[in-house]
Amino acid sequence: QVQLVESGGGLVQAGGSLRLSCAASRIIFSISTMGWYRQAPGKQRELVATITSGGSTSIADSVKGRFTISRDNAKNTVYLQMNSLKPEDTAVYYCNAQRVSLPVYHYWGQGTQVTVSS
Repeated sequence: QVQLVESGGGLVQAGGSLRLSCAASRIIFSISTMGWYRQAPGKQRELVATITSGGSTSIADSVKGRFTISRDNAKNTVYLQMNSLKPEDTAVYYCNAQRVSLPVYHYWGQGTQVTVSS
């Protein structure tokens, strides 16, 4: 059974930092593009950052220069380092594992709450 388990969320003041972690099942991690999405109350889920199995990254414009995505293949874990946090970063953050070539799949974690106070 594939699992994505997020951790690291919490409450932080504006300007602070948090690091989110997502531990994925070994069977899929090395062949997956891993990503972080977020969903604020009343808003649609949006892409924050992705990292391919080869290490190429993509960062949303709204967080570029503040957030960094990385992966540790030995630990089957993807990270989201969030610096200079703003109140508008408040959301539930979801880890995602996907593959668009065979075998195709799309898995989600349970989400972790990030709250940034002003």
